[in-house]
Amino acid sequence: MGMFICLIYFFGLLMLSIIMFFSSLNFMILDYSMVLEIEMVSINSCVIMMTILFDWMSLLFMSFVLFISSMVIFYSAEYMHGDYNLDRFIMLVIMFVLSMMLLIISPNLISILLGWDGLGLVSYCLVIYYQNNKSYNAGMITALSNRVGDVALLMAIAWMMNYGGWNYIYYVECMKNSMVMNMISYMVILAAMTKSAQIPFSSWLPAAMAAPTPVSSLVHSSTLVTAGVYLAIRFNLSFSENLMMFLLFISSLTMFMAGLGASFETDLKKIIALSTLSQLGLMLSILALGSFDLAFYHLLTHALFKALLFMCAGCMIHNLGNCQDIRYMGGLINFMPLTCCFFIICNMALCGLPFLSGFYSKDLILEVLSMDYINLYIYLMYFLSTGLTVCYTFRLIYYVITGDFNYISLHMISDKGYIMLGGMSGLIFLVVIGGGMLMWLMFPIPYYICLPFVMKMMAVIVIILGALIGYEMSHFFLGYTLNSMENHNLSFFLGSMWNMPFISTFGINYYFLNVGYYLSKEIDQGWSEYYGSQNIYKKLSEGSLFLQSFYLNNIKIFLFILVMWLIFLIMFMY
Repeated sequence: MGMFICLIYFFGLLMLSIIMFFSSLNFMILDYSMVLEIEMVSINSCVIMMTILFDWMSLLFMSFVLFISSMVIFYSAEYMHGDYNLDRFIMLVIMFVLSMMLLIISPNLISILLGWDGLGLVSYCLVIYYQNNKSYNAGMITALSNRVGDVALLMAIAWMMNYGGWNYIYYVECMKNSMVMNMISYMVILAAMTKSAQIPFSSWLPAAMAAPTPVSSLVHSSTLVTAGVYLAIRFNLSFSENLMMFLLFISSLTMFMAGLGASFETDLKKIIALSTLSQLGLMLSILALGSFDLAFYHLLTHALFKALLFMCAGCMIHNLGNCQDIRYMGGLINFMPLTCCFFIICNMALCGLPFLSGFYSKDLILEVLSMDYINLYIYLMYFLSTGLTVCYTFRLIYYVITGDFNYISLHMISDKGYIMLGGMSGLIFLVVIGGGMLMWLMFPIPYYICLPFVMKMMAVIVIILGALIGYEMSHFFLGYTLNSMENHNLSFFLGSMWNMPFISTFGINYYFLNVGYYLSKEIDQGWSEYYGSQNIYKKLSEGSLFLQSFYLNNIKIFLFILVMWLIFLIMFMY
């Protein structure tokens, strides 16, 4: 039954994706946009409208999201095989995709908030899908981090009241000139930073890996984390100079931090999640430099190879009995040749190997950056982050693909998951040719790049250096000390994303919990008990016991009081 439902949704989403892709081409060729206004409710001439925006950007992005979703659902049919709640899982994924659709086609902040909150709520349900303590903690930090962005979006909606309407698409260019309206841009950037997990909200992204792998594949390629980037692309014309400098600084730091973190991480899914974070930093930083079309281009190419990378990781985890530690892997090329081929191709696309999809966007971004007027800090951050990408990629390949098999000796694994391989094969074609194809479509006039030879070759030099450092960092054999463990404290600091997960959890709630504990112990269960209910109970019970002793010995006490009364009477008489 579950397989039948997966197939229905797979074909439905695939057909929709193809239709939207060709519609996007049509809109692109005609330079055409369409705004539909649907009347939802009309009461006494007060009309509530649902506004939908169709242009080449929204249609192309929807096409990619639907295509990746269709492959993920097909893949889930085998990955989630045996799960009692497969129908519920598929429905949650569909709700997730629908929330993303609503966000993409909305030129209206109110309907964007519906899609935005839909993503937040359904992502929480998916992160806690495997119901254990780790999943609940991860779900909570995901939900609470994204709450900050939701509040920012609500405040932006309140500020939009100054315009008399929430269709931001009409007012984006006016916002730049107005000092008051800059506030909307600040709120939108804050919302984008929480959704795209920029510093200081980064810790939720690796934590969200507690979700099933098909969900990770969808969330970290084209839906949840890219929602913030997409919103920033839509609002890009309204950003002031100061705001763009701030965004550039934060996103470049995030890019660098995520690359360092991935170089010391040992959890397979978290390494890929941190690489997503690094690429999100790259997208937002090139957006902050003014090239929103390049940010959107990289968003699409990255979605393809990152979805497939998670699928390959899921296939390995599935075959290794849910083991995610890369130190237990090794020599998987002998057991899972096709999966490992896909894995290496995706990793090479991530590094920017020439003529794979990632190369066209990453190399273009680096060359446009080199031609721009920027300071040395940003230039170094970009090229160091590019080097780190190659560094952790080669480290990952070294641990997973090469060497000896480090898992249980008699463990038999192979490429037998034909349905999973089918879902992955649908994406590999686009990972190889997607970048070149999109470049022809999106940039009818090519970027003019004019650089000296050394700067032109800088990306290649950094890639080679990064590969060598990644190999050296992970190089280990008997009697050889692992380089990353020689400075354990530094490795721990860099591997834990500059202590951000601890700051985001204990750093925020430690003092509040301590104050709560003190108030509970000292006041609620302490002095207020003494001066309140417990003390009153104690006095009343003592009084009632005293009176009770009277009632139990009433004849003796009566005679004793009578004798005492007579003695007092006689004494006072004389």
